[in-house]
Amino acid sequence: MKRVGTLPSAFAALLAAVFLSAALPAAPARAQQQLTGTLAKVRGSGTIAIGYRESSVPFSYLNARNEPIGYSIELCRALVTAIEDAVNKSLAIKWVPVTSDSRIDAVVNGQVDLECGSTTNNLERQKRVSFSPTMFVSGTKVLVKKGSPIKSFRDLANRKVAVTAGTTNEKTLRELSQKFKLNIDLLVARDHAESFGLVKSGQADAFATDDVLLYGLIAKDAAKSDYEVVGDFLSYDPYGIMYRKGDAQLDKVVVDTFQVLAEDGEIERQYKRWFLRKLPSGESINLPMSAQLETIIQTMSVKAE
Repeated sequence: MKRVGTLPSAFAALLAAVFLSAALPAAPARAQQQLTGTLAKVRGSGTIAIGYRESSVPFSYLNARNEPIGYSIELCRALVTAIEDAVNKSLAIKWVPVTSDSRIDAVVNGQVDLECGSTTNNLERQKRVSFSPTMFVSGTKVLVKKGSPIKSFRDLANRKVAVTAGTTNEKTLRELSQKFKLNIDLLVARDHAESFGLVKSGQADAFATDDVLLYGLIAKDAAKSDYEVVGDFLSYDPYGIMYRKGDAQLDKVVVDTFQVLAEDGEIERQYKRWFLRKLPSGESINLPMSAQLETIIQTMSVKAE
């Protein structure tokens, strides 16, 4: 069967073996089982729709050739391989751009089958979509120009702060402003690049979003030495891959795949590739894996007894 993406051959073989034996029932029963939900959809069309972000470095963004790349993209390619094995058919990837504001609706409405970006898993969103096991842990921080008097969230009082529409960070800043009576003037932008641009142009005093995304934007910017990330974490944000809610067959494939990825060490390898080594553009975020994520991956790799 044709393999999608750039997975190491040994890992692809391990993944195939797991799903031929475990993701669906044994061969005689599998032939009789009716595929449902997303698996039936992609089996019938031969295509799987992947939602990607244009500027969520290094999770999901466009390279110089306008191709989606990143940490989340590689994990989703592994999911596509597993789904191919589950439906016994090679699948073409249809790449669909989404924004922070459009991504959840895109999953719910069937425009994308997997949303591969930098999306926080929380209880409110779980009412509408399902999430993969946690692949990253982040939190809201603030980006400013060096020399700015802003050093903590209290310094945001009466300031213009950029946030990206549809993010948990927007909600965090609104609640923070109300709770501490900071009177923050929120400037809501379409995507992270536009939010960063508001700070660069002087239209905003700061940009608040997940710290790793801020480091990624700074790393890619030609004037990277002009910016810094300041303050304590203002929120806790575990990231996951989104897919449609109530899809039991797909849910099993996703959970089983992440267990294989953790057990084989593939999540750790991809983390090192995108967070510790140089990005394709030549920069490095140089962000070691957090103790929280290490524990999550270790727990994920332990098979249920």
